[in-house]
Amino acid sequence: MPKVKFLPSGIEVSAKAGDSLLDIALANDVSIQHACGGFCACTTCHCEVMEGEVNLDAPDSDELERLDVLDGRTTHSRLACQSKVKGDVTVRVVNFE
Repeated sequence: MPKVKFLPSGIEVSAKAGDSLLDIALANDVSIQHACGGFCACTTCHCEVMEGEVNLDAPDSDELERLDVLDGRTTHSRLACQSKVKGDVTVRVVNFE
């Protein structure tokens, strides 16, 4: 099972491959905003991948469009609702509740 570590909380959990970072966070009481409910209609679940970027599926065109207008975007920015886990990953939650 993949391991996902969320910063700044330091919470590390086992996850099922194919689950989104948002679903994993919510199932494990990780504080993360998700105004649109995980439908790629906002950017409140913005995360920065710190390690294991290759262990997430590639962003699709909808996610890339959202990220293009995001203040504070980095080359490692992803939306948690769109990022499906394939292996171990560490992410920093940018917008937490």
